Amino acid sequence: MNSVISICNVISDAACLESERQALLRFKQDLADSSDRLASWNNSGGNCCDWTGLVCDNITGRVIELHLANPHHPDDDTAVPGKPYERSRLSGSLHNLRYLNLSNSAFEGSIPPQLGNLTNIQYLDLHDTLSNYLFKEDLQWLTILTKLKFLDLSGITLSKASDWFEVTNALPSLIVLSLSNCDLDPVPALKNVKFSSLGTLDLSYNTFSNSIFTWIFTLTSPVSLDLGHNSFRGHHPGGLRNMPSLAYLSLSSNQFNSSIPDWLFRLNHLQYLNLNSNNLQGTISEDVGNLTSSMSLSFADNNLQGAALRSLGNLCSLITLDLSGVRLSQDMSDVLESLSGCLSDGLESLFLVNCELPGHLSYQLGRFKNLRDLYVTKISISGPIPYSLGKLASLRQVDLSKNQFNGSFPEWLGQLRELELLWIGESVVSEVHFSNVTRLKLLQASVIPGLSLKVSPGWIPPFQLGAIALSSWNLGSRFPRWLRFQKDFMFLDIPAAGIVDTIPDWFWNLSSQFFYMNLSHNQIQGEVAQILNTNPPAGYASSIDLSSNFLQGLLPCLPSTVGTLDLPNNSFSGSMSPMLCCKTEEPKSLGTLHLADNHLSGPIPDCLMSWPNIFSMNLKNNNLSGSLPSSMGSLSFLQSLHLRKNNLSGILPPSLQNCSLLLALNLSENKFEGNLPSWIGEKLSKIMIVSLRSNNFQGDIPHALCALSSLTILDLAHNNLSGKIPECFNNFSSMVSKRNSSDPISYSFGHFKNSIETTLVVIKGILLEYSSTLRLVTSLDLSDNYLTGEIPVGITYLLGLRSLNLSINHLSGRIPQTIGNMGTLEYLDFSYNQLSGAIPESISNLTFLSYLNVAYNNLIGKIPTGTQLQSFVASNFAGNNLCGPPLTDNCNTNSVKPDGAGNSEGPMGGLEVDWFWFYMSAALGFVVAFWSIAGPLLFNKTWRHAYFKMLDGMGTKARQCFL
Repeated sequence: MNSVISICNVISDAACLESERQALLRFKQDLADSSDRLASWNNSGGNCCDWTGLVCDNITGRVIELHLANPHHPDDDTAVPGKPYERSRLSGSLHNLRYLNLSNSAFEGSIPPQLGNLTNIQYLDLHDTLSNYLFKEDLQWLTILTKLKFLDLSGITLSKASDWFEVTNALPSLIVLSLSNCDLDPVPALKNVKFSSLGTLDLSYNTFSNSIFTWIFTLTSPVSLDLGHNSFRGHHPGGLRNMPSLAYLSLSSNQFNSSIPDWLFRLNHLQYLNLNSNNLQGTISEDVGNLTSSMSLSFADNNLQGAALRSLGNLCSLITLDLSGVRLSQDMSDVLESLSGCLSDGLESLFLVNCELPGHLSYQLGRFKNLRDLYVTKISISGPIPYSLGKLASLRQVDLSKNQFNGSFPEWLGQLRELELLWIGESVVSEVHFSNVTRLKLLQASVIPGLSLKVSPGWIPPFQLGAIALSSWNLGSRFPRWLRFQKDFMFLDIPAAGIVDTIPDWFWNLSSQFFYMNLSHNQIQGEVAQILNTNPPAGYASSIDLSSNFLQGLLPCLPSTVGTLDLPNNSFSGSMSPMLCCKTEEPKSLGTLHLADNHLSGPIPDCLMSWPNIFSMNLKNNNLSGSLPSSMGSLSFLQSLHLRKNNLSGILPPSLQNCSLLLALNLSENKFEGNLPSWIGEKLSKIMIVSLRSNNFQGDIPHALCALSSLTILDLAHNNLSGKIPECFNNFSSMVSKRNSSDPISYSFGHFKNSIETTLVVIKGILLEYSSTLRLVTSLDLSDNYLTGEIPVGITYLLGLRSLNLSINHLSGRIPQTIGNMGTLEYLDFSYNQLSGAIPESISNLTFLSYLNVAYNNLIGKIPTGTQLQSFVASNFAGNNLCGPPLTDNCNTNSVKPDGAGNSEGPMGGLEVDWFWFYMSAALGFVVAFWSIAGPLLFNKTWRHAYFKMLDGMGTKARQCFL
């Protein structure tokens, strides 16, 4: 007992650290403490863990909590004499602060205006490239900071700060201004622009147009100007020629669609020029040789067809040259010869990506003695890798991928001691190639078959990689053991690597900072006892992809730091609860959860409120059962939900309407029941894809669905829906216009991995999967229900619709005459209804139509003539009273004619017969036929039971054929 007491005494008497004591005392010196609340904070000795407001760790003695809240309430000042709240306030400010850098600190919310109290501040950097939630609605607090020389607010949302130009223009000492990616409002033409001292201006990644140049041209002092990634179009801003001192100019990622203006090459002080991604045309002229001060020139990703290489070779100060995408159309050896003037002595970075340079990578490369970065990618180079490359001892980054090199990968490359990044093409690589490459940080290869890494089982790499990207390499059937010695990697990408093995336990215990891991499309077996508890960089969440393997067993508890989890196409079984309902007290990062095509069973756990950041969930093709949990409604960021092909049942929970950001909802092939909820149309206003096919929904189609203006796919097939098709379907405005965008539908949230939507659509009775071309798909499928009434004319206003299926219903009336207006229609199915009248002639206008089925209706008359109509199979017109190709009945005089085809019309639409005898014969035939069948059934109980049992069986089989 005494020993226990003594241990407790030691723990409770742990002293604070001296360094923290001194830090707290310095902190106190800058505070105004009128009530002397911090009297215990002194340097007279004793344990500072006993000071007022401090909480220390019982073992280490470190200060872990600081409680300095005012002990009084503000209302005490009105109820108690002496104003206790005001007297007990702690106040203070860093009035003498000159430098403050809080960049990339992942703050959220509004920037506090109290920063304006730092009146002596000269350097203020609040830029944040990680957080999407830092904003400010006005910048008036900046006007007090008259001594400010450096201001960087890049990445902060300033869309409502309409005063940004007025405020920054009033700062008299400002030298550097960076407002990149701030969503700024454009600035009109202004007068009285000051910025008398401004030397650096960065307004990139906003939405400015050419109008902003009006006031920029008035600036005579800038030496650095970045206007990249805006919306400048047409010609280059000629006013820039009035800035003779300009040294840094970036106009990248705009759309000038012109040639390079000659005046750019007369900016003699220009050291940095970036014209990337502007759709520039023509050639790079000889005048480029006038930029004798240039240290970096970039003309990449344009539509340029040639360059004055000799002039470029004479730029002795040039360190970086990027000609990627320029169609030089010369032999590689000629290019290197042209550039090997004085440029070859100082050039450090050469980018020749996708430049159409045939030939060999010749010996001239050895002339560039100081070359550190060499990118010669996708330029059709053939032959061996030259030995001269091995003499470039300064090489740091090398990309030789996507070429046609032959021969083995040279072993001497392993002597490049400075090498940090290596992209290589098709070859066999062994440990010899890395013998002395101790600084390698990135190892990446082309995503092409034929690459392999052959190392001994006990190989210990001499390097510590930060990124390993060996997609489609053959790494051998065993799990790569050499990964065990890589302690610093943040990026691991080894899909389709031929691994046929289990994941060793040591892999999950790696103390890595990694935020991306892809082991998909291998043959990895066994169970996953745990998921790596990662510690990604601040502001990021990790991504784990183990899809398309042979993993099995129960799902493990998911760490809170995982942001993207891809486990589809495996054999995981059991409940989802162990993964999602563990450690519910921890804040979760998960944004993407993909568990499709496994053997999961049981209900979806009702603990989704612990995962509020999920924006994409795919659980299709499992054995999940039960109803949807009400906590599904807590996923307020949910954009894509796929639960197709499970055993889920019940009604759709009303809480699901809280997922107002949904773009895709696929609940098909389950057992959901009840009426279609009207809140789908009222609350899910952004939704583009709704698939509820093959369930047990009943009742009318709610008119509220007509409010879904973004809807492109509506699939309600194979349910028990009844009533009429709403007349207002023409309100689906995204189906009205022809869709030309081939961009995939993608989802993202914050800094989570971007997820591309993939949806299954039934067309021509075939289940087709769309992903990258999904934006082009427009489909309306109401087939196999109990819908009645006529086909609304408004449906024919959906001019962008590509697939329309109304088959197997009880629709009546005529096919709308305006059906021919649906010019993009490719698939049309009206079969198995009660439609009457003639097929409209306008249907022959549907020149893109590749499938038409109107079988088993009450249609009459001649099939309209059209090239594509006569090419369809005859069975697609069967069960009607139609004639003409592709049917064998050629519409002779005794055949059925459509309305208006003849002068002698009767109630059947123009049959030339004696109507009296027609009706008499029909009536007599009906009586005879009825009693010949109904008589035995009426008086013979055995026959009657057998007959109706047969009919019931036939009906069941027929319905199954169409399901």
